[in-house]
Amino acid sequence: MLIDLVEERLIRLNIEARDWKDAIKQAAQPLVDANKIEPRYIQAIIDNVLKSGPYIVITPHVALPHAHPASGVIETSIGIATLKEPVVFGNEDNNPVKYLFCLSAKESNQHLEALVELANFLEDKRIYTVLDNAVDAKEVIDFIKK
Repeated sequence: MLIDLVEERLIRLNIEARDWKDAIKQAAQPLVDANKIEPRYIQAIIDNVLKSGPYIVITPHVALPHAHPASGVIETSIGIATLKEPVVFGNEDNNPVKYLFCLSAKESNQHLEALVELANFLEDKRIYTVLDNAVDAKEVIDFIKK
């Protein structure tokens, strides 16, 4: 399922972000460009973090930006982004963030299934080596296919 949600055009490597909001905006923009989410979905993610804190930082150096499906999801997908320089999201245990996995799920049950699969995937530490060394998105896709 995970490979069905990620496409080369949804992957951005070595983004230069000013802060956590900019990191989210840049990481999620490919999903807008690919018509997977509406622009308002990005603002919903940011608003949720402002309201509830940095709950999207799920493990050291990894953020999972997402919002409720009704906030502008068009199609279920996952965008992947790496930051050239990590940024602080405000989660003391897991800062700074270098990797963002933007999730858009059309339905709540898809959201949970995708989260579980992504969480299992993120336990494989090799993905971080691939993300750190990848020159292009195809390398990331090839790793995910394995």
